[in-house]
Amino acid sequence: MELSIRNVRKEFDRFPALDDVSLDIRSGELIALLGPSGSGKTTLLRLIAGLEFLTSGAILFGDDDASRKSVQERNVGFVFQHYALFRHMTVADNIGFGLKVRPAASRPSSAEIRRRAVELLDLVQLSGLANRYPSQLSGGQRQRVALARALAIEPRVLLLDEPFGALDAQVRRELRRWLREIHDTTGHTTVFVTHDQEEALELADRVVVMSQGQIEQVGTADEVYDSPVSPFVYGFIGDSSALPVRAEYGQLWLADRALGFSESALADGPATLYFRPHDIELTDGCGGCIAGVVVASRRVAGTRRLEIEVGGDRHRVEIELPAGHTAGIGSRVAFRPKRWKAFAGRQEGDTPAPQTEPEPGPALEPLRQPFGAREIMLATGT
Repeated sequence: MELSIRNVRKEFDRFPALDDVSLDIRSGELIALLGPSGSGKTTLLRLIAGLEFLTSGAILFGDDDASRKSVQERNVGFVFQHYALFRHMTVADNIGFGLKVRPAASRPSSAEIRRRAVELLDLVQLSGLANRYPSQLSGGQRQRVALARALAIEPRVLLLDEPFGALDAQVRRELRRWLREIHDTTGHTTVFVTHDQEEALELADRVVVMSQGQIEQVGTADEVYDSPVSPFVYGFIGDSSALPVRAEYGQLWLADRALGFSESALADGPATLYFRPHDIELTDGCGGCIAGVVVASRRVAGTRRLEIEVGGDRHRVEIELPAGHTAGIGSRVAFRPKRWKAFAGRQEGDTPAPQTEPEPGPALEPLRQPFGAREIMLATGT
């Protein structure tokens, strides 16, 4: 099922949570909506699901305009961060609930519903747990049950809202690999929301990077990591260092010294140079390089991170070297980025500023807090 988001705007009390967002999702594609809190990613997912209605624009499922259709009419599978399982039902009953409450004309037999539940339990690697209750399962197992329930209704589109957010790091890593395998097996068009860039880059066919209600960049993991199109994407995806420079006659300058970096696309004036801390090479001299004094050093796994004070204004950048490198605090280091990107204007730094507007939507806590009626319908496919 193809999805098309066309010039969508969504306002809450006149605040634009989404502003002119357009996105085409191919049938069978696994898409990640990635961004900080307040970027609009959850709002977009809820609009696709029918939990919110857009202010303007259109959402198409294939050629079908679903913009004003109800949750039930859209036939989407939705997996919440906190599972939304019925604690008084067994695992099998949770999975089959959406089928059991269908109108009589389209309702499968009890035996078929049970068979489908057992089949999906095999798919999500929970064979033999059909008669257990949610309270008897681990967090990772509950999330697998929630996904099986979403798949039971044979949805046109599968939506996941921070599906691993409530789980510890090791379980998250295991379930990421598992979710990719499930997607490749079932072939559903899948959209998932995350603020975890590692999760998005590892799982998705394409990543949609969002900021302040707009899409900054859409691309594969390699495209958004290696070729960021804006300072925000460079700062948000992966580690980066940012250095204030000056563009002049197609060259980048640091104070009164040319860095040896050509950038003909920039107009003369202030600019910011971005590079990845690991993507540098040390140099012996400083003909066309960046040089400074080491002011901090720390071990990070198999590498060493050096914080270097550069230039007359003592701006600090980070570089990454092998763990055994001998550069100590107070020593002078010269280096050159292997890959870099310059953007016009002065940026605030290499980390995007926090966005304070919270994303709308209920705080959903399974097995403890009640869900709204529309969330229950969406989670169970009813």
